[in-house]
Amino acid sequence: MAHLRASEENLSAFLQPIGEVATKSDIDGLRVTLRDGRIIHFRPSGNAPEMRCYTEAGSEAAARDLLNAGLNRIRDWAGARQHATNKPFISRNPPMTQKIIPVIMAGGKGTRLWPLSRATAPKQFIQFVGDKTLFQETLERVSDPELYEAPIVVTNEEFRFLVAEQARERAIPLAAILLEPVARNTAAAVAAAATLAADLFGKHTIIQMLASDHEILADKSYFDCIRIARDAAADGKLVTFGITPTEPATGYGYIEIGDALENGAHKVKRFVEKPAFEKAEQMLADGGFYWNSGIFMFPVPELIAELQEYAPDVLKAASKAVSKASRDLDFTRLDADHFAKSPDISIDYAIMEKTSKAAIVPSPFKWSDMGSWDAVWKSGARDENGNVAAANTTVVNTRNSLVMTHGVHLAVQGMDDVAVIASEDAVYVGPLKDSQNVGQLVKMLASRSATAKFAETHPTSYRPWGGYTSIFNGDRFQVKRIFVTPGKKLSLQKHHHRSEHWIVVKGTAEVTVGETVRMLRENESVYIPLGEVHRLANPGKILLELIEVQTGSYLGEDDIIRIVDEFGRT
Repeated sequence: MAHLRASEENLSAFLQPIGEVATKSDIDGLRVTLRDGRIIHFRPSGNAPEMRCYTEAGSEAAARDLLNAGLNRIRDWAGARQHATNKPFISRNPPMTQKIIPVIMAGGKGTRLWPLSRATAPKQFIQFVGDKTLFQETLERVSDPELYEAPIVVTNEEFRFLVAEQARERAIPLAAILLEPVARNTAAAVAAAATLAADLFGKHTIIQMLASDHEILADKSYFDCIRIARDAAADGKLVTFGITPTEPATGYGYIEIGDALENGAHKVKRFVEKPAFEKAEQMLADGGFYWNSGIFMFPVPELIAELQEYAPDVLKAASKAVSKASRDLDFTRLDADHFAKSPDISIDYAIMEKTSKAAIVPSPFKWSDMGSWDAVWKSGARDENGNVAAANTTVVNTRNSLVMTHGVHLAVQGMDDVAVIASEDAVYVGPLKDSQNVGQLVKMLASRSATAKFAETHPTSYRPWGGYTSIFNGDRFQVKRIFVTPGKKLSLQKHHHRSEHWIVVKGTAEVTVGETVRMLRENESVYIPLGEVHRLANPGKILLELIEVQTGSYLGEDDIIRIVDEFGRT
C-alpha cells in the first residue's frame, strides 16, 4: 500500500495492465476509478498481513474479471518482491515471543443487565458510564506493547463486526478474530485460541485468558499481579487470579489458596462452587479464600498437555477446527463440524479442578464481573446519598440506588435501594438486592410473543459500515436513524417491498440511485423508489447521520437483495 501511495507513477505503473487511472481516494485503503468507469479498491486488513481487493463494474461478470486482474497484479508484485529480497512472503515458523498473548472472550450473550444488554447487544459492547464499552476497556488493559502482543478475540458470527469496529475505534490492532460456529463454553474456546496462538507466535508462548465484560481498575497492583502470573506460567503453572473478597458474595465461586510458591503465586488447595450465604460468611471468617475471577495465565505447552490428559475430546475438536479454519475478511472461522464435536465444558471443570499444576495469584485490585445491576451500582461512583446516577437523569429524595438511561430523561423520586434502568424501548424497576434474578424476568419476556422482541433485539443494531436505530414503527412505515462511519459504504442493493426517503442530518453522503451518483449534504434528501438499485456511502471524515423513512407492504430486514457487498454478505 505504501508503494502505491508513494507516487502517481507507481500507481499508474501498477495498474497499467488493467486500465488507465482517472481518480483515486485514500479513504479506507486506496479506491481507484479507471477511465472507463470501473472501480478497483485495494484495502489492507487492519488485523492480518493481507491485502484485499474489491471491484465495481457494469455487470457481475465484468466485476469478477476486474477482481481477478487485481488479485493477479497483487500476486505478481508480491512474488517479484519476494524473489528480489529472497525472504519468505509468509512465515510458517513464527519466532517465539517473550510477551503475553491476550485471549479475550467476547461471545457471551448475557441478559442480566437487561434492558440495556440483550441477546443481540450484550453487555461487553455497551457503554454504561463514559465513552468506552467494557470490551474497549479490556482491549486497553492489554495494549501495552512492552508487555503484550496484539490480542486474539474469540467471538461469534453475530458479533464479529462489533468486535472489529470497536477495536478500530480505539486504534488497537488485533492478531485475530476467531469465530466460534457454535457455543461450546470456555474449554473449547481456550483450546482453539491456544492452538492459534502457537501457530502465530510460537509454541512456547504464554496466553492470558480474560473476559471482555469485566470492570477492572488497572492500577499498579493489577499489573504487579499480571507479572507474578506471567512468571508462574513461565515456571509451568496454570495460573488463575483470586480476587480478595469484600463481602460474602454468593454469585461467585471461591478458591482456597495453598502453600506459597517461589514466584509469588500460591498452590491451589481447592475450588468451591457458588456457596450459600452462611457458607460464604464462614469462608471469609476463616480466611484464605478468594473469588474465582475467571482470568487465567497459561503456558501453551503445559495447557495443551493438561487438555490432552484430562479433556482429550476438547483438544481434538478444537485443534482440528483450527487446522480446518477458513479466512473471511478480518475473521478466522473455526470449522463448524469439528468444533461442534467438543464437549460443552468450562476450562475450570476441564482441567483447573483436576491438574496438579494449578496456581493462584491473590489479587487485591478492584474487580467486578458486572453480572448484575447490583454489581454495577457497587462499582460506580456514588454521590452523598449513595446513588449512582448517569447523565440525563433527575434523582430526588432517593438513596442507595442505581439510575441509568439510554433514551428518555429519567426522573426518580422517593426510592431506596432500587435499580431504575431505561433503554430506548423498555424500563426495568426492581430492588437492587434482587437484581441477580433479572435473567428470570428476561426468560419470561422471551416466552411471550408480544414481548419476545424486548429480550432479543436492541433498538440500535450495528453493522460493519455503522448501524441504525429504530425510532418509530407504524402500519406500512417505519423511521430509522442511520449512521455510517467515515470511508464505509453499504451494499449495492434493492428492495422488493419498500421505498425509502433519506434526509441527511450530519456529514456528507454519496448516494447511488440507478445509474446516478450524487452528493448529499446536511438538510438535503433523496427518494429511493421501490425496486431501484441503490447505495449509500460516507466519503467524508466525520460520521454520516441520516433519517430514513421506509414505506411499503413489508419492512423486514430480510427484504434486501445485495448485488455488491465489500463485507462478503449475501
